[in-house]
Amino acid sequence: MNSSPPDLRAIAAGFSLSCLCFSPSPPSLAESTVDPALQPITAVNQLMDVQPTDWAYQAVQSLAERYECLAGYSGGSWGGEGALTRYTFAAGLKVCLEQIEQRYRFATTDLVQPDLPTLQALQNEFSPELQQLADQGAGLERRAASLEARQFSTTTKLTGQLIFATNAGGFTGNTILDPKGEAIAQADPNPTSLYRIALDLNTSFTGPDLLRVRLVAASGGTNDNAAGILEPFFGSGLDFSAKPPSFGTVEITRLHYSFKPLPDLTVTIAPEMRVTDFVDLNRYANLGFRDFSTEALVNNYILFPLSGPTTGAVVIWNPGRRAAVTLRAVYAAADAANPRDQGLLRGTAPFVRLLYPPPGNPFTVDLGDRGLFGDTFQGLVEVEYAPARRFTLRLQYSGGRLFNQRFDGIGVNAELAIAEKIGLVGRYGYSHYENTQFGNLTPNYWMAGLVVRDIWLPGSLAGVGVSQPFITPQIGNATQTNIEAFYNIPLSQGIQIAPVVQVITSPGNQSANGTIFTGTLRTVFYF
Repeated sequence: MNSSPPDLRAIAAGFSLSCLCFSPSPPSLAESTVDPALQPITAVNQLMDVQPTDWAYQAVQSLAERYECLAGYSGGSWGGEGALTRYTFAAGLKVCLEQIEQRYRFATTDLVQPDLPTLQALQNEFSPELQQLADQGAGLERRAASLEARQFSTTTKLTGQLIFATNAGGFTGNTILDPKGEAIAQADPNPTSLYRIALDLNTSFTGPDLLRVRLVAASGGTNDNAAGILEPFFGSGLDFSAKPPSFGTVEITRLHYSFKPLPDLTVTIAPEMRVTDFVDLNRYANLGFRDFSTEALVNNYILFPLSGPTTGAVVIWNPGRRAAVTLRAVYAAADAANPRDQGLLRGTAPFVRLLYPPPGNPFTVDLGDRGLFGDTFQGLVEVEYAPARRFTLRLQYSGGRLFNQRFDGIGVNAELAIAEKIGLVGRYGYSHYENTQFGNLTPNYWMAGLVVRDIWLPGSLAGVGVSQPFITPQIGNATQTNIEAFYNIPLSQGIQIAPVVQVITSPGNQSANGTIFTGTLRTVFYF
């Protein structure tokens, strides 16, 4: 039976880590000025072991069975076969209290009403030992921080990731048309094998700072998977394959330095970055190599016309560990190293090429100012509200210029853990793009997904998601819908394999197009 929320909160606060004991703790020996000969003698009951027949021992065992608060603790020493010292007993009690408090805080466990006075009594009985454990933990943290500050040296850590995938797909009907009604394909593409390898060099000079250099080599980009070939404009391609580099070239795709001028403020300076590394994050739909792989499901598609390599800066402000609000601001320039007004842009999203096709040779035609502060740029502000671990809401604004034309957009990104292993994710976006080849556009975007952990196999991750990435009556005569299902299976600590299925209806917003079906077997190695 559940207790009323006010009483439960009051009791739960009593056994939180910040207040393990109800009575004030005595001063330490270093603080005391009383003659040691006059110090009170330790009570007899504090010198006695806790027997399996004692009420406290049985009470903790009952709590452990009901809340699983000692699962895996101390190799199963709470078996009821032998006595424990009060200090050892208090250590187990502390673990149990922490587990119950954490589960109650995140609403994964309901406390049984009769257990509340038991918890109070246990804390009162073992308050000296609990306080001693708390003091020792705080002392260890202080010493560790001091050692880190004194002994830190510049270190570089190398990590890597390799993605192997095989892909095949096709479509119903005879022809696939693009959003302008021109034919893209009249036959199914051949099966393909694709790869992507990334090496990260993470270096710290002072401790809280980070210099990241990432080297990437990959296969054919959007042309190495069926969805990217048959629907290349509205986010149907595989995310881990879609972005530069491609065709076996090796490039630096991340080069940025993050530091903390203030404890609650992080600043990143980035000659080479991706905007989506810092904003529109989501624990259920964000990493194309772990969860959803369809581009339109990984990020808010219409908010990021500069989704590829850019140059810029990021500011992240979080006022303390317990603060529910985080503010992020990003500035990104697509062609910062180019002082001229001509040249190809690598960092634009696929739909930008559809909205703003070059009016001629991009190396000779004036396409707008380039450089660090030219008009091909994007700014984004995101406010994240996370009142509890189970729920996070992000409100977003995106704006800038593309080829001398203004764009603006707003977005919402939400995630909710409806149970310990089940999560929901949703995004919505609304944007305005001026003077496209279709006129002024105000496309809408939405996606929703369900993700489940540990289904059938421990450590697995399964999900299904749906998205309509570019809703507008001015392009085509229908609305494209993307559906994906995946099942990520860990083969070992460093190897994961996942079958991924994609279904795309009305691709390119064309009702005349048949439905596209693709299948991918994604294998990821971490090292």
